[in-house]
Amino acid sequence: MNVFKTVFFMTLLTLLLIFVGNIIGGREGMIMAFAFALIINLFSYWFSDKIVLMMYRAKEVSPAEAPKLHKIVANLCTKAELPKPRIYMIPQQTPNAFATGRNPKHAAVAVTEGIMKLLSDDELEGVLSHELSHVGNRDILISTIVATIAGAIYMLANWARWAAMFGGRRDSREGGTIRLVAILVVAILAPIVATLIQLAISRSREYLADESGARLCGRPLSLAHALRKLYNYSNQVPLQANPTTAHMFIVNPLVGKGLLNLFSTHPPIERRIARLEELAINPR
Repeated sequence: MNVFKTVFFMTLLTLLLIFVGNIIGGREGMIMAFAFALIINLFSYWFSDKIVLMMYRAKEVSPAEAPKLHKIVANLCTKAELPKPRIYMIPQQTPNAFATGRNPKHAAVAVTEGIMKLLSDDELEGVLSHELSHVGNRDILISTIVATIAGAIYMLANWARWAAMFGGRRDSREGGTIRLVAILVVAILAPIVATLIQLAISRSREYLADESGARLCGRPLSLAHALRKLYNYSNQVPLQANPTTAHMFIVNPLVGKGLLNLFSTHPPIERRIARLEELAINPR
């Protein structure tokens, strides 16, 4: 179901790009916007792992420095038939973790110092299973594709707004005015819709990583208990995180409630836990 949701929303985002492109920029404008967005996001795809690890001052740790961490990751990678990623430690006490890297052969898993103190071995294994599932599910590649399509829509909308500001007075005829208003409405609404679709895809990938991770470690409740602990701690002591990287963490470091959940990169924690508890009862 989560894979279906991802495909559905990616298709919807692509159709939105075609629709906006035809109304605002035409075929040539759409291709140009997509090309610009592709260049920007290809850079992110190749170098985002290095950038985000440097951003959080993460230090690569050896098996001698973190034997338990390396042992758990190695065992999980053997079960998942994945190459063992590089392992990093983030010098922050708020417990959290993320995975990055453009493919399984160039992956890295980073955990905070705080998560090593808070979680039991089983719970830590659940968290690492979730992160390795992101690697195995190629979520960095998927997020890059989604960001490229959404980026092209943002660019087209910006071009339309600038064109309306500087060229809108040239055509004062009724037909020209109506067209201008239509373009402005699309330019305003399209980025909002694209953002909501992008966030929906991010949430579907989190659900998928939860399910894949629970199956990998074989204990859905261990991951559920870990999520509860991480969420409660993050509410009390938020992680010093950059909003542009919030989607990477297993628990959203930017706490929001109410309408803010609509714009969250992560599903509500209660729903994630409920799904894991259901999976423990009905493994399917």
